[in-house]
Amino acid sequence: MILVTGATGSVGREVVSQLGKLGSPVRAVTRHPGAAMLPDGVETVPGDLADPASIAPHVRDADAVFLVWPFTSAELTAKLAPQVVEVLAAAPRRIVYLSAQPAADDPGSFWAIVEQSIRRSGADWTFLRPSGFAKNTLIWAPQIKSGDVVRWPYGQAARSLIHEADIAAVATAALTQDGHDQKIYMPTGPGVVTQAEQVQIIGAVLHRSLRWEEMSSDEARADLTEMFGDADFAAHALSAWADFIDQPEDVTSTVRQITGHQARPFGQWVADHADDFRRLPTT
Repeated sequence: MILVTGATGSVGREVVSQLGKLGSPVRAVTRHPGAAMLPDGVETVPGDLADPASIAPHVRDADAVFLVWPFTSAELTAKLAPQVVEVLAAAPRRIVYLSAQPAADDPGSFWAIVEQSIRRSGADWTFLRPSGFAKNTLIWAPQIKSGDVVRWPYGQAARSLIHEADIAAVATAALTQDGHDQKIYMPTGPGVVTQAEQVQIIGAVLHRSLRWEEMSSDEARADLTEMFGDADFAAHALSAWADFIDQPEDVTSTVRQITGHQARPFGQWVADHADDFRRLPTT
């Protein structure tokens, strides 16, 4: 039995689907089971990581846990993570945690705080620190639906964006196979693509001519802070994009090594999500 938190998010939903195709029993934790719309055969149960006691009944017979941490506040994470991990480590022999690359460089980040709690728990663990999610480009979808220009900062920031299905494939291997204990994996896309090039690829898939327009970082900071309600998170994102201009995001062969298939290119991700960028039909 594999317990999946964040089961209705982009990666969690993929993990649930891929585990199901393998025939693994899956228990999906979500705050709103009735609205989860997960595949048939998946046991969907109510739970909220903000309330660790709500998770405890679902852990007792679980063999492994896929953990997606939903909070970006380091202060809140420092308070909650030890409690949540204590519950998750009570029975399962394995925790696979969807972390992020900044955990390696910033011990005070919420990603690193969760990693530290898991290390102290005594459970077997695997940490996934993927590159940027291709799905994050959906932040441009409103602009693309309404016009032909994407205004955003740092057009030359070069990312090795990864398809959520590839992250899930690595996670599924770590959850179901031996040999992944105390391993830190950095799955990435197959190559780097600048943000301006990403917009061009989206346009090519949609058969439209899109262009990039550089936005000031100050304007973007205000927009991101309003969007996510977290000024520190906005500042971190902008700083990372600025760094990726001179130091492009790393490219690894982790997806191929763990899953046996090459990581999907960004164009494939766009094709899989093209409807999310299409203009609504006019009447």
